[in-house]
Amino acid sequence: MSGELKLFTGTANPVLAEEVSTYLGVPLSRATVSTFSDGETRVKIEENVRGRDVFVMQSCCPPVNTSIMELLIMLDALKRSSGYRITAVIPYFGYARQDRKDQPRVPISAKLMADLITIAGAHRVLTMDLHAGPIQGFFNIPVDHLYAAPVLVEYVRKSDMRDLVVVSPDAGGVERARAFAQRLDTTLAIVDKRREGPNQAQAMNIIGSVKGRHVLLLDDMIDTAGTIVETAKACMEQGASAASAVCTHPVLSGPAIERIRQSCLTQVVATNSIPIRGKDKACSKIRILSVAPLLAEAIRRIHEEQSVTSLFDIPPSYSGRTPVQ
Repeated sequence: MSGELKLFTGTANPVLAEEVSTYLGVPLSRATVSTFSDGETRVKIEENVRGRDVFVMQSCCPPVNTSIMELLIMLDALKRSSGYRITAVIPYFGYARQDRKDQPRVPISAKLMADLITIAGAHRVLTMDLHAGPIQGFFNIPVDHLYAAPVLVEYVRKSDMRDLVVVSPDAGGVERARAFAQRLDTTLAIVDKRREGPNQAQAMNIIGSVKGRHVLLLDDMIDTAGTIVETAKACMEQGASAASAVCTHPVLSGPAIERIRQSCLTQVVATNSIPIRGKDKACSKIRILSVAPLLAEAIRRIHEEQSVTSLFDIPPSYSGRTPVQ
């Protein structure tokens, strides 16, 4: 086993990091993250990490580029401080939607992200619900790819949602939706969506029956909420009795909150991989579930060189937590 576990966090989602710290029974390690007057990020590791097993938690959430630079600079600082093994814990992996050349003369930014994280000093990555699974192959270091589905499924099972049909808002999410439907022992429907531009989508045809059913729209993230709202509207027009949505990453940029507030959606369930800030918290339709136990258990098992495979099926519970030895 590697040395003592050290857990650091940037400024992107410190509340989630505190929850993970509580679950592990390991206090957050001290680091100063600030900015110079010109906006450059400054990092100073405030304790000894030589020979330690170091984990750095940082989601790539708004302000996205600032969060990414904080992560890269912290990784570099830890590498130069002789950390034994450095794991980048990235609950929400930024730039994941730019994972291929879908037009001439465009970058593959997800690959660039993978290269930057590796060069900065990460020995492995722990992330959750990548927008595209093959992004794991962009790394030349180990990647542990967790799924929030067990946490979301547990919530749905305990809720009052009945006679469900899981709906994929586009063809790209069919595999994810099918697995979700199987866990809930229910049926699947698919929306044939045509995208007219970035952050613009129009729901077209629904493949499968939603009439008289409570539709559960599933996606890995909700950004401007255009897709999810239009899909819910299309399902209601086809006779659905109610519409709810679940996702892992509540990006919720631009008009997302107002769209959700004015939509036919009964509720939108998401995780705290990205923090909901300010007035966005006021939307009564949004429910936030914590993935801290899931991430913390993965960190503990990585530290103790144990398998993380079982975490894909059973969501850890706070009641069963065991402090890191």
